[in-house]
Amino acid sequence: MRRIALLLVLVAGVAAPAAQQDDPIRTLVERLDLDRYKATIKSLTDFGDRREGTDRNRAAIDWIEAQLKSYGCPTERLQYAYKDERGPRTTLPPGIAVGGGRNRGVRTPTSINTDPARQPDEKLRVLNAQPSSGSGPREQVYCTKVGATRPGEMYIVSAHMDGHGWGEAANDNGSGTAIVMELARILSAADVRADRTIRFILWNNEETGLNGSAAYAAQRKDLQGREDPPGSGRYPEPRWLGVVQHDMMLFDHGMPRADGSMSPEQRSEADVNLEFQSNSKMAAESQALAWALHAANEKYATDYPAAVGRHMTNTDSASFQDLVASISVRENERGTQIGSGWDPHWHQPTDVYATFSDKDFRLGLNAAQTTLAAVAQMAGATLQKQDERRDR
Repeated sequence: MRRIALLLVLVAGVAAPAAQQDDPIRTLVERLDLDRYKATIKSLTDFGDRREGTDRNRAAIDWIEAQLKSYGCPTERLQYAYKDERGPRTTLPPGIAVGGGRNRGVRTPTSINTDPARQPDEKLRVLNAQPSSGSGPREQVYCTKVGATRPGEMYIVSAHMDGHGWGEAANDNGSGTAIVMELARILSAADVRADRTIRFILWNNEETGLNGSAAYAAQRKDLQGREDPPGSGRYPEPRWLGVVQHDMMLFDHGMPRADGSMSPEQRSEADVNLEFQSNSKMAAESQALAWALHAANEKYATDYPAAVGRHMTNTDSASFQDLVASISVRENERGTQIGSGWDPHWHQPTDVYATFSDKDFRLGLNAAQTTLAAVAQMAGATLQKQDERRDR
């Protein structure tokens, strides 16, 4: 209950009025830039679909790590063993979506493209040709902004960086990876001070069943809050306060038409979906975290509103939903909408950078504004003048 109360206080704090000139959160949000966000996604697509267990996946991890280091955010890698135990996909009962939601309206078939011939770009076919190595060792990279006064408490900001489908994985999940990288860049700046620790994680093996996030949770959950060495004030794994996952952020064109076709443009009533899982052990805390982001969106996002839902599913925050407040930030509801064909590019050869317009990319930017504002507020982020930094 104390965690819920803290989050509710933070919701009120995000929503409380403040003079713009004295509002460091607004200054941080204004450091986000649409062209820079797009450029980060474009750079990620240079590695093709970044399928796990391939050279292109490993090269993408190296590139992400180099970028994080260039932002001044110290990096680490987590190693784990992946065992490929995937079986046939299960079919859900009619009318029931993954995560417990009820399907409504028009539905179109969804699938994972495994046919390279459906990719018309020969260079991309060649880039994506190497298959996954199957079971074996894997890595994922993260970086950490250490809290100045409460280093033993931490928010996790995350996205998965792997993809498949013989495209460029631009939306799924270059769009989410770029958000996490942009937030790492802004919050790691020399003039930004945060009371609590913030960790920026780019999961691997999401597309094979959330294996990377599950490995992190299994390896690190019992290390939370331990000083190492004792009395040093250093916490290799601070106590988790919340997990904010980003997974597919660009495409909210509405429900498919009766013939299965889609609107070619982002709808003006598009929104940023904030999902928690109502069946989880931390449902109350997760819901409070979702409303904290909703309040941040109301105050700081420039174009698109946020909507809170209770059916978070099939994304890496699910690995934490019974351990800590956990939410997913998305373009649409995962189970009832994306699972019903509301994004025709999902796991398809058309998930390439050129598919998406500035209106689409702006939805992702609004998701970045939402998370940045909320996490900066909750972590106690402030801006310091040069003389204040020198005196530290």
